[in-house]
Amino acid sequence: MTSSPCLSLRVLPAALVLLNAGALFAPSSLSQASSSVAQTPPMGWNSWNKFACNVSDKLIREMADAMVSSGMQAAGYQYVNIDDCWQVSRDPQGAIVADPQRFPSGMKVLADYVHSKGLKLGLYTDAGTGTCEKRPGSLNYEVQDAKTYASWGIDYVKIDWCNSEGLDPEVQYAKFRDALAESGRPMVFSICNWGVKAPWRWGPKTGNLWRTTGDISDSYDSMSLIGFGQNGLEKFAGPGHWNDPDMLEVGNGHMNREEYRTHMALWALLAAPLLAGNDLRNMPAETKELLTNSEVIAVDQDSKGIQGHRFWQEGPLEIWARPLADGSKAVGLFNRSESAIQMTLEFKVIGAPEAAKLRDLLDHKDLGTAQGSYTTKVPKHGVVLLKVSK
Repeated sequence: MTSSPCLSLRVLPAALVLLNAGALFAPSSLSQASSSVAQTPPMGWNSWNKFACNVSDKLIREMADAMVSSGMQAAGYQYVNIDDCWQVSRDPQGAIVADPQRFPSGMKVLADYVHSKGLKLGLYTDAGTGTCEKRPGSLNYEVQDAKTYASWGIDYVKIDWCNSEGLDPEVQYAKFRDALAESGRPMVFSICNWGVKAPWRWGPKTGNLWRTTGDISDSYDSMSLIGFGQNGLEKFAGPGHWNDPDMLEVGNGHMNREEYRTHMALWALLAAPLLAGNDLRNMPAETKELLTNSEVIAVDQDSKGIQGHRFWQEGPLEIWARPLADGSKAVGLFNRSESAIQMTLEFKVIGAPEAAKLRDLLDHKDLGTAQGSYTTKVPKHGVVLLKVSK
């Protein structure tokens, strides 16, 4: 199983997530604690894509160490998130119990270790009766679980939607919102219900991010279907509340260099959470360079917080852009075809000035000033990511 347990054996078509995308934006009514976090899209690491249920205290400590030593922390990554399979039961008082064999020191001690590295710890649960891997869920234990997480020092909670038959996600996730607020500890609240009941409509008043689709997998078809399918949802995102097209697959080995560059560039334009899903302990230089690319990360983390969208499309060629706080624009020229193709960016299409200064953000190269347009060859399944400024 290579995808997050957030959606077992079920993938929602990208077109489905755009239903009701024109609904009115709901103003945030998050608690003061929750609204203080995720002012830019969360950056970190999650265990599922690479390790699935094979999580342990040892693994999480090693990932925290590697996040620091690899330069990921310095690049802005801060959350170390444990996905499904850390929990095994509830005690007689109803408190959730971590697997005593895999986490012998308990979650509080592990959180203290992660915090000692200057990082933050995240946990996973489910809004239903059980998790996707049949561990105890949080239905009817929302307040108790939130208090437990707070007592452990947890900083991020991802809440899935398995085993939730007959439940209304808007109602159930609001219960968690209130429970997390009552806990008194600021925690990022990640809604993971796969786009059911258009969470972008009610998510801004409930959580800090919400999954808009089914699970990503480490393939170009999956990544591109999900990523390019986000168009139309941009009006619902902003500081403290983000559309979530799922975690990064960069470095897991089933896409090539150009496809991973497309993945990273598109997620940055989307103001998407950047949650790495690879093994941080032994990254090839190419993977580390892409994940820590400061200029691409700066696009994702831009303080203006405006999610990009598609400005132009002709067949498999697409141009996406987003405005940045410094007055420039980040622009992606994407080639979804099966061969390299020349693409031309007409500055007027994105509202850029007639004379514009260009920089290649993936390759850290100034391209000079162009008049009216810019033409370049874009590789098969590839991208040219530009910063366009006056």
